[in-house]
Amino acid sequence: MKAIIYRDNGGPDVLRLVDRDLPAPGPGEVRVRVAVSGVNPTDWQARSGAALPKHFSEVTPHLDGAGTIDAVGEGIDQNRVGQRVWLFMAAAGRPTGTAAEFTVVPAERAVPLPDEAGFDVGASLGVPALTAHRALTVAEDGPRRLRPGALDGRVVLAAGGAGAVRHAVTQLARRAGATVISTVSSLEKARLATAAGAHHVINYREGDPAAEIRKIAPDGVDMVAEVALGANLALDLAVLRTRGTVSTYANDGGRPVEMDVLQNMVLNARFQFLVLYTAGPEALAAAMEDVAAAVRDGALPVGEEHGLPLVRFPLDRTADAHRAVESGAVGKVLVDITS
Repeated sequence: MKAIIYRDNGGPDVLRLVDRDLPAPGPGEVRVRVAVSGVNPTDWQARSGAALPKHFSEVTPHLDGAGTIDAVGEGIDQNRVGQRVWLFMAAAGRPTGTAAEFTVVPAERAVPLPDEAGFDVGASLGVPALTAHRALTVAEDGPRRLRPGALDGRVVLAAGGAGAVRHAVTQLARRAGATVISTVSSLEKARLATAAGAHHVINYREGDPAAEIRKIAPDGVDMVAEVALGANLALDLAVLRTRGTVSTYANDGGRPVEMDVLQNMVLNARFQFLVLYTAGPEALAAAMEDVAAAVRDGALPVGEEHGLPLVRFPLDRTADAHRAVESGAVGKVLVDITS
């Protein structure tokens, strides 16, 4: 089979296309013929060495993907062979991710994908959708599960960006009944935020965005899903309700975070920092189940018309896919593996 590997941390040029033997699934595992591999910031951060130390002499990158199970290991129902699945955390604690024609994963990391959902949808779930679920379920007085109605009466601010996590936050929050406000920096991103399902879109570079948000939510927003905490903290606190929650999954731009302790004490603000690797098995299992249910409901579509443009590369151009993610490509970067 063909696979992308790297042996040393570094820039995209460390990625190489090689031939490897077909892997065999062990006990509790399934082998998946990968159709599409999803690329996330954490993938290039792992490759560069910025995210986590490299524990294996050779690594095939990418946590997310979608494809078809073609073999199962001991203890796994043979009826799963032929099942379409989406994969999450394929390369977490393992040397073999989804940037290959075949990959082996623990069976629970291969989630059934409905026939009506394409492999593009499946490959776009994983890190973005599970992170979005976590962001929406950590409030002190909020739900731990995201079902229709779970966020009725709540206001969610999907802060900045036009990436896959913000997209999933918008879709999952809307499905759960929340009013979604999205902040953007351009007319193009405003169009995408609206297509994703945001009820209100505000350009944070124009006028007084805090005042505009307060017009929509006079008592403040309940939750902020934050992609650039250092840059947006002042705005977040200006619109956060008492006992509100800021869930931050990135700090785009790298601006240092400086907090006014008294201001946050008076607000009784909660800050939740998110990363899936250490979220714990219960949170991951709940997120996987709720995201799978949302997919079955058709609530997580992707593509330009749904607010998440797809940027595609073939397997032999995986390095270019990494460059696109690193440079802030708008939308979701995918690598096509097999048809």
